[in-house]
This record gives sequence, structure tokens and C-alpha cells, in this order.
Amino acid sequence: MVEVRYFAAIADAVGKSSELLDFPSGSTIADLRTTLTATYGPDLDPMLKVCAYLVGDELTRDGSTPLPGRIDVLPPFAGG
Repeated sequence: MVEVRYFAAIADAVGKSSELLDFPSGSTIADLRTTLTATYGPDLDPMLKVCAYLVGDELTRDGSTPLPGRIDVLPPFAGG
């Protein structure tokens, strides 16, 4: 099981702040994006492509990154 935590606009788009998803061993961030798009609809895909994914203490956008036990999905943030 992977705990997926959503923040800001992505949390609004999926309608929740977190969920547990079951992935087979060896799954990647690309697999996560595919699953989320299939679950929540194709309109989510463009947002997922620009999100950063927090794996441990490292931010990545690399789809080949293996899924950890917990991952944070972070859309681009604007600040001032």
C-alpha cells in the first residue's frame, strides 16, 4: 500500500487530502499518474504532469522513480 497525500489544487481536484492505494512491487511515479488519471479523469493528467512528487526528502518529477510507502503530490505553488 502507498499513502498518497495531496496538496493545494491537486487536493481540490481529487476531493481529498490523502488516500491509500495498492500498487505492485516495482511501481513508479508514472504508474501513480496513470492510476490517478484513470480514477479521477483525463482532466487531471495535465496537472499531474507539472506536479512535483516528494519522495522522502527529495522532490522529483521523474516518472521512473519507484513509489515509496508514502508520496506527496505537490502542484506548482505561486508565492509572493
